[in-house]
Amino acid sequence: MAPSRLSTLLLLVLMILWAPFCSSGSDFLELECLKVPTSEFTSSLKNTIDVVRQVTSIVAKFANAFGDFRLSNAISDCLDLLDLSSEELSWTLSASQNPNGKDNSTGNLSADLRTWLSAALINQDTCMEGFEGSNSIVKNLVAGSLDQVTSLVHDILTMVRQVPNTNSKGGRSGGGNGGGHSVRKLKSNKHFPYWVGLNDRKLLQANGNVGVSADAVVAADGTGNFTRIMDAISAAPEYSTRRYVIYIKKGLYREYVEISKKKWNLMMIGEGMDVTVISGNRSFIDGWTTYHSATFAVKGQGFVARDITFENTAGPQKHQAVAFRSDSDLSVLFRCAIRGYQDTLYAHSMRQFYRECQITGTVDFIFGDGTVVFQNCQILARKGLPNQKNTITAQGRKDPSEPTGFSIQFSNISAEPDLLASVNSTPTYLGRPWKLYSRTVFMQSYMGSAIRPEGWLEWNGNFALDTLFYGEYTNYGPGSGLSSRAKWPGYHAMNDSSQANNFTVAQFILGNSWLPPTGVKYTAGLGV
Repeated sequence: MAPSRLSTLLLLVLMILWAPFCSSGSDFLELECLKVPTSEFTSSLKNTIDVVRQVTSIVAKFANAFGDFRLSNAISDCLDLLDLSSEELSWTLSASQNPNGKDNSTGNLSADLRTWLSAALINQDTCMEGFEGSNSIVKNLVAGSLDQVTSLVHDILTMVRQVPNTNSKGGRSGGGNGGGHSVRKLKSNKHFPYWVGLNDRKLLQANGNVGVSADAVVAADGTGNFTRIMDAISAAPEYSTRRYVIYIKKGLYREYVEISKKKWNLMMIGEGMDVTVISGNRSFIDGWTTYHSATFAVKGQGFVARDITFENTAGPQKHQAVAFRSDSDLSVLFRCAIRGYQDTLYAHSMRQFYRECQITGTVDFIFGDGTVVFQNCQILARKGLPNQKNTITAQGRKDPSEPTGFSIQFSNISAEPDLLASVNSTPTYLGRPWKLYSRTVFMQSYMGSAIRPEGWLEWNGNFALDTLFYGEYTNYGPGSGLSSRAKWPGYHAMNDSSQANNFTVAQFILGNSWLPPTGVKYTAGLGV
């Protein structure tokens, strides 16, 4: 064969081999990841980053203009969220210019770009929502500029192709076991997603503090390096590519924790649920925005937590009151409790994984626009205000181009004892559509008698009923019957394992590419 023909053939073979990954070189980026030339994509990103900076300067002018507590919180949120958008757009730009970079990626460039752009898309909406109950003049003055950013980000997001996850570690095997792991191994729970390193696995599997080599120790009784969690976080390095471990001894820590976007790869290890407890009581009624009400909030990528309780004790009468909020990409919570009432867990954006956690609440108590899988979790509705309806999820996907959604698998969906005793007075639903393309699936989970026969609740009339995606796959228990479920166009009683497989750890959050280094147990697919 002539050398030129041989070269051409080799190039074609390489293109076929690399195409599914969408991760090698600018030519491949353009051919496989993008619907437009790379130059157009990067130019649009640079322009949008400039616009975000301009809008930030506009919003900043109002920072000290009013003496209104709620309004000042809303403006503070906007500045933080615009800063996040700028960061996420910068990641996207950097990755498109250097597709082989690995610092904050999974190796599937298309999935990474779509994740970061989806986060940048939703931030402006969250900013606007923060103005609820405050001076509408400021909201009206900044709304147009925020809408401009959203529109520009949306246009960029639609330029990225959705590339199937077909790599050998991602596992598109028909059995849904993640491809790279045998079913036998998965059943033994000894295997962890690839993004969880060997040292992280040892830390997560360690009994108590045995085998834990911590970089910092927090102890309320003064026997550690710090008595406050935030002091230990402040001392952690920025943009760390290695795991930084903070061990938190038993105790009740009444403080508000905010892990900034600069604090990468933090791991926080407690001494157990209800033993290491981080507690706060901020709420909407007391003047905080929902976003700012979080007891514990994390933005830095690669966050891992084990054996900790995060709680918001504001109570049902205080309405929105977040216990845990996350914008941390490739983050994990393992054996943690997240407790509150309305809006307990704010999975605001990015890819997140929750394993063997206990999550309790009343209204929309798992909400946000993250791409999230919950596995082997206990999700409990609780008794709230009189005549209140409980909704477990309120997923916030606003555009069909977003890869976001909630997948709840191998979990126990039930209620606390006081609610079970009066289940007819407080109806509990699996979810309701917060945004137009809300997406949530429950798979292979036990559903208790607290779940209403119709399963799902409208948000407002016919809003989103045609465009949402709500699915159920082989659930069981007294609340799992499908005969009386909502008859919406967007509701799906899934019978096809290949469709359900799209919402597994391996496929939905590309878990095999980032979970193993964390050491967290997980099942890659549908199991057996």
